[in-house]
Amino acid sequence: MTKYAHDRVVPDGSSKLNKKQQVAEMFNSIAFRYDFLNRFLSAGIDIQWRKKAIAQLKTLQPQMVLDVATGTADVALMTHDILKPAKIIGIDISEGMLSLGREKIAKKGLSNTIELFTGDSEKINYPDCTFDAVTVAFGVRNFENLEAGLTEMLRVLKPGGKLVILEFSRPKQVGFKSLYNLYMNIVAPSVGKMFSKNKGAYAYLNESVQAFPERENLVTIMKQVGYQQTYFKPLSLGICCIYCGSK
Repeated sequence: MTKYAHDRVVPDGSSKLNKKQQVAEMFNSIAFRYDFLNRFLSAGIDIQWRKKAIAQLKTLQPQMVLDVATGTADVALMTHDILKPAKIIGIDISEGMLSLGREKIAKKGLSNTIELFTGDSEKINYPDCTFDAVTVAFGVRNFENLEAGLTEMLRVLKPGGKLVILEFSRPKQVGFKSLYNLYMNIVAPSVGKMFSKNKGAYAYLNESVQAFPERENLVTIMKQVGYQQTYFKPLSLGICCIYCGSK
């Protein structure tokens, strides 16, 4: 399978751990501040981005949903609120994030409807054609092998099922692009260090965004691994995009 530039971007270039192990450790270290920093750094806009991504599944009305890189279960919980599927499974490689997600789910009394497991996008522990929909919010940049992850998510989708990806992208407008780069290069890492004591995690965020095959490029890769009816929608002047494809 093809390796892409972002596949090789890691949180710590001096570490001997592979990308997957480094990403898991990074998220374990910032888990306690992750939700707060998401809201703070995006001024709360990330909530609307997630809702718009989930809305791509409204006509499908999925009953079995897999949320890959579920983190603290924000998307899983929103999917329950918006779509009311019978079952939502969330998987993530960071046990620190998952434990916080389970607490949020338990507080809402949804532990029977939403279940979280340690799991890897490249080796999803479910049979072929299990899920009506698969969602990934801000997770595909962290895949160690993008094509392997996309192929595995396609495998577990039922025929007619749909993948929805929400991911950061780079604005195209010249003036706004300069402001965005300043924010991502300086502001986000500094705020990340202030609140989570981990500046590297937010420097990695920018580096992985810069290297990621966004927009038409990601849609092309999705088609190459077998997705049909692919499309993308830029949000908030292109700060992030929704990507969709069906089986």
